[in-house]
Amino acid sequence: MIRAYTFLLRPTARQTAALGEMLRDHCSLYNGALQERRDAYRHTSKTTVRYGDQSAQLKEIRAFDPERQGRWSFSSQQATLRRLDKAFQAFFRRVKAGQTPGYPRFKGVGHFDTVTFPKDGDGCRWDSTPHDSQTRVRLQGVGHVRVHRHRPVQGRVKTISVKREGNRWYVVLSCDNVPAGELPPTGAIVGIDMGVAHFLTTSDGEHLANPRFLKAMAGELAEAQRHLATFPKRTRRRTKAHRAAARKVAKLHGKIRRQRADFHHKTARTLIADHDVIAHERLNTAGMTKSPAPKADPGQPGSFLPNGTAAKAGLNRSILDAGWAQFLGILANKAESAGRLVIPVDARNTSRTCPECGHVAKENRVTQAKFACTACGFAANADHVGAANVLNRAGPALCAAA
Repeated sequence: MIRAYTFLLRPTARQTAALGEMLRDHCSLYNGALQERRDAYRHTSKTTVRYGDQSAQLKEIRAFDPERQGRWSFSSQQATLRRLDKAFQAFFRRVKAGQTPGYPRFKGVGHFDTVTFPKDGDGCRWDSTPHDSQTRVRLQGVGHVRVHRHRPVQGRVKTISVKREGNRWYVVLSCDNVPAGELPPTGAIVGIDMGVAHFLTTSDGEHLANPRFLKAMAGELAEAQRHLATFPKRTRRRTKAHRAAARKVAKLHGKIRRQRADFHHKTARTLIADHDVIAHERLNTAGMTKSPAPKADPGQPGSFLPNGTAAKAGLNRSILDAGWAQFLGILANKAESAGRLVIPVDARNTSRTCPECGHVAKENRVTQAKFACTACGFAANADHVGAANVLNRAGPALCAAA
């Protein structure tokens, strides 16, 4: 089993400066490699530059600039070039599929936040001071950085990544051969219905409140964004006040993101601990939060008819604030680790189908919270009905697994 562990780094002031320089130089390498590919293709010869060609130039680049590019791990620089190559592969794949291509972009220093070391021991070393009670990670060009290891690491460390989030630094370990920590069986089976009024409702009738972290901090975030908007959007050098305003907005978004992730982890852990099988809807959140297509007004060329964009924007914001996709991903990972079974089912008409007689109709859903079957008269909470139908649809999968 492959697992990732994320730990907070506690670097010294000198190490913090070195980490920033490491990101800056890898960002410069990424942008230089991207510029070379663009120039080669724009040439009359239409030359194609690939990863192998650019990786072969690293030795000369490091020798030409020993104080910057020559200071860092050769393997981490190869990983940066490989990252660019993957971006081009994805670009050409989207072109062939007829999707919006999205040509790889140049990265600003503030938007290049991760450096990856492909192998533990090659330019980096996890737990580099085993004789010391304090865990440290050694990074070439930076030194032994203190790690706040809040839980033990299992399995074999394969790759190490250093990540910056605001003013914080993290180390991400990718480990394989991680043993599964299976939990004792409980014999309980549950279906869950994701929602906005309630974060989720179980087939047992329990409702879990939606914390709405973004809405709770909307006022403070709006004030910080208004202050940031007073500064010019495009400038060669930001002032001290401009940088502070940008950090304030980023700090608030980071807090919201961490609160949401903490809530998702704790909720998923509770479900996994109490149930052997969990069924949920297979949701396409990207499609659900897509903006409505504009409607042209045939009577007035250049004008458009109302398409409900303003009304749907509020629903989209609530769905994204709930973070259904992240929660279901966390739930699946925890279930795999604990030896539980998670079953995604078709989400169509789960809240419009009567669990008593099976009648499906739009009119069954009287309001957001009330369900009343027009055929048999069965009435219940709409979210509870949805969760019950999700559990019923998981029956064939349970029979197949048995």
